[in-house]
Amino acid sequence: MKSKEPTVDVINGVLRCEVSDASRGDSLNESSIAAAAQALRSPDSRIRAVLLVTAGKNFCNGGNVAAFASAQDPGEYVGAVARDFHFFIEALTGSNVPVIAAVRGWAAGAGMSIACASDIIVGSAQSSFLPAYSGIGFSPDGGMTWTLPRLVGLARARDLLLTNRSIDGDEAYRIGLLSRLVDDSRIETEAARIAQIIADGSSTALASIKQLLSMSATSEFSDQLRREEHAISLNAASSDGREGVAAFLARRTPTFS
Repeated sequence: MKSKEPTVDVINGVLRCEVSDASRGDSLNESSIAAAAQALRSPDSRIRAVLLVTAGKNFCNGGNVAAFASAQDPGEYVGAVARDFHFFIEALTGSNVPVIAAVRGWAAGAGMSIACASDIIVGSAQSSFLPAYSGIGFSPDGGMTWTLPRLVGLARARDLLLTNRSIDGDEAYRIGLLSRLVDDSRIETEAARIAQIIADGSSTALASIKQLLSMSATSEFSDQLRREEHAISLNAASSDGREGVAAFLARRTPTFS
């Protein structure tokens, strides 16, 4: 069953998506993530950053387990849910637009996968992360077996996924899962501030940075140097590059396109 309505909008270049449905215990909001995925896959030049938030107490408690239990064919149903979910995850990771997650409360199951697929994760000491999948006899989806080892290392990822151990924000920050640790009351404010800074920046430069970082894990160093050479050349010739250099020399704030 789909969530009642999508909660996605674009304000000042920031696509804001409520990834969970407070009316269903902060479980995944399928309608919202579907709308966000479609927006990211469309040629909408208004979108320059993505902000993932919750309207409830928790970032996202995962999929709708009650729906899994009532499905006539659980394998077929859950597989279809995973395909829809992966359409959203691939939109986040495949887009040139930076993604910021404001993790308040729990990020469990699919919620943790969403956080791991983001570029910047903001949380507090009260934030909590739980793989959750093996607790109901499932293996992960949403790319967690790919993203988590790259964030925290393979040994820690094995520990978390195989034991289904939860961690708080302090540990998440220490091991590299959280990008920024702030007071609990400031999670959404800080994440929104970061998203707006990015939205006001050079979209061409930030797209290049995101692309280069995504390729770095599997690239030879010499290959990465060539990619950097190509990217910086393109950026220098772009309107943003010309404006950035001119603004620097004039000692003013650049106005990027």
